Amino acid sequence: MPTFSWEEIQKHNLRTDKWLVIDRKVYNITKWSSRHPGGHRVIGHYAGEDATDAFRAFHPDLDFVRKFLKPLLIGELAPEEPSLDRGKNSQITEDFRALRKAAEDMNLFKPNHLFFLLLLAHIIAMESIAWFTIFYFGNGWIPTLVTAFVLATSQAQAGWLQHDYGHLSVYKKSMWNHIVHKFVIGHLKGASANWWNHRHFQHHAKPNIFHKDPDVNMLHVFVLGEWQPIEYGKKKLKYLPYNHQHEYFFLIGPPLLIPMYFQYQIIMTMIVRKDWVDLAWAISYYTRFFITYIPFYGVLGALVFLNFIRFLESHWFVWVTQMNHIVMEIDRESYRDWFSSQLAATCNVEQSFFNDWFSGHLNFQIEHHLFPTMPRHNFYKIAPLVKSLCAKHGIEYQEKPLLRALLDIIRSLKKSGQLWLDAYLHK
Repeated sequence: MPTFSWEEIQKHNLRTDKWLVIDRKVYNITKWSSRHPGGHRVIGHYAGEDATDAFRAFHPDLDFVRKFLKPLLIGELAPEEPSLDRGKNSQITEDFRALRKAAEDMNLFKPNHLFFLLLLAHIIAMESIAWFTIFYFGNGWIPTLVTAFVLATSQAQAGWLQHDYGHLSVYKKSMWNHIVHKFVIGHLKGASANWWNHRHFQHHAKPNIFHKDPDVNMLHVFVLGEWQPIEYGKKKLKYLPYNHQHEYFFLIGPPLLIPMYFQYQIIMTMIVRKDWVDLAWAISYYTRFFITYIPFYGVLGALVFLNFIRFLESHWFVWVTQMNHIVMEIDRESYRDWFSSQLAATCNVEQSFFNDWFSGHLNFQIEHHLFPTMPRHNFYKIAPLVKSLCAKHGIEYQEKPLLRALLDIIRSLKKSGQLWLDAYLHK
């Protein structure tokens, strides 16, 4: 079998020429990446790199997915080459793999199906309570507001539940996860499973890395971290007054992300990609919603009601999803090992019953990023072992109260805005 050096492998990191390494085996994924179920971008982000830990993290059924690798095999690393590229920390990687093995031995990847059934039941119960409130009390302002808040809560919780199925963390067979994922995100939320997969797995593969993590692509509305605002400032880029971004965040961030940006982007993505299955699921949601509420509000009223619910949910979603990442290191690609890269980009929020429910257990964001297929009800069990590994290698394990985590979002935006202003005026 041919052998390759890292120097040779790293040359194949182009859009039209992609190699990667898994367990010292070299694979040419150039043509196959377009058929990758998670999308071509997420696998392409590891072109020219060792992808062993990412491969293990994303795929619960390794024996099944390895069948797809066989035709792509073109060689292996030369015997004298290290298993990791670019000086990644081999000791941290070895210890992390031992930690993953310990988690497997502790059955922490085994789901509690009753847990997820109860989550689904409480979502459906809220949908029923919402309808009954309007049916029994009428469509006055108070019943309408109560119903909107109940439905926004239902939507937020359905968002966390689809996240579980999307990460293949509920059923042993990926097929069943995909089927239920389409039901939850499509029929219960009116969104697209494929849109979510292709976007979200990039975030997990390369969190907080510009040009690879779509969650830090702010479309020139915000500048994040330390590198980007300084670059914008040096280049005299001023799409918005970024030194005030911590103030206008309240006006265009939480209120508009879901009702304006995501809702439009999801529908257009399904149409452009001709994703008729996901579109059918989404249509089933909108059909159900309008059949339920047009009799009470009329067509226009039901449409306004829907977007008000999206508006409320959007606040919940933005604050929760940003408190773990936007406050952390956001930079260009630095080719860290899996463990170090995830810890640099994520932080936790203290555990409590409310925090677990409110965030869909994303208060354990560190553990979720290290083990994305682990059922969320087991995060608290692996957390002490993750803390120990961080302490061993001098890596900071950030955990904070919920209120501080939310306030840190604003502090981070303000800091980045000031960096931009200083660079804009003086560099």
